Amino acid sequence: MSDVPLTLQIGEKEREQALGECFDQLQRWSIHLPPSEPLLIDFGLGNFRKVGLFEFCIANEVEAGYCGKYMYVYDKQMCPRHYHRVKHETFFVVRGGFHVGLDDESLVLQEGQTLAIEPGRVHSFAGIGPSLMLELSMPCDPLDNYFEAPETMNWLHRNLKGQNE
Repeated sequence: MSDVPLTLQIGEKEREQALGECFDQLQRWSIHLPPSEPLLIDFGLGNFRKVGLFEFCIANEVEAGYCGKYMYVYDKQMCPRHYHRVKHETFFVVRGGFHVGLDDESLVLQEGQTLAIEPGRVHSFAGIGPSLMLELSMPCDPLDNYFEAPETMNWLHRNLKGQNE
């Protein structure tokens, strides 16, 4: 399981259906992901199919200084605008493609392309068709996510309260 608390996950019924659809697509692509418990989040907005993502953690090695995870999104499903103060991350598109917002730029990433994102750069992404990317980064710390939408920041803080006390 990722280091993100279960309170950030979408509801069980929606989760089961979404995972079934995701695994069907991965099977069509002949892709096998790590045997970790996937994280499905809607960023507190209650519309997972529009704003959300699936995370499949490979490793989040804080002491060693690295993290690897797959992120899957539906067509047009987006991860909202945010930045990290500490984390540097690199995206590699495995399948599909992504519309990426990076600060004030709009980019399109296709299969096989990479994008490095330095700390402080505001970014978001949305799938072009069902899409899968690999993120290689510094360790993932949920408290190092700064979302532009106040409702998402409130959701994150509400669900992480007490985790690091």
